[in-house]
Amino acid sequence: MSGIVVGALPIINGIVFSDLGQASNFMALDWVQKTLSECLGFAPFPATLNVRPADRDDAATWESVQNDASRYFLMPSHGGSCNARIFRIEIYASARKSERKTAGAILLPEVEKYPKNKIEIVAPTRLKETFGVSDGDQITLEFIN
Repeated sequence: MSGIVVGALPIINGIVFSDLGQASNFMALDWVQKTLSECLGFAPFPATLNVRPADRDDAATWESVQNDASRYFLMPSHGGSCNARIFRIEIYASARKSERKTAGAILLPEVEKYPKNKIEIVAPTRLKETFGVSDGDQITLEFIN
């Protein structure tokens, strides 16, 4: 089942896709690395993994999570960049929530016209290699407090 909430913790299944690759420049900035390391407790790999909600239920869950201020904290702007909301998650390689999981976060830039169905994930490793996934594969995101 997609887009479910278990014990008040939302779960979203997402489909991996490639994008423009612009996040790697942002993620490589010293202040971004320092801020995210302090907030998340890990040094993020200097790129993001992009996913889209797998179906309508997942999209509805993602929209609901975005509107729940208790689920995120704000990464302040710096030197002309925008603010970003940060959602803590655990990432699973499949919908079955196998043993293969890692801590991570979703970065949601607060910019006008940012795609509603784009979810950018950061983690301490390159997720495509860690999980052996590529475009079109599914991963599971579980929001944590």
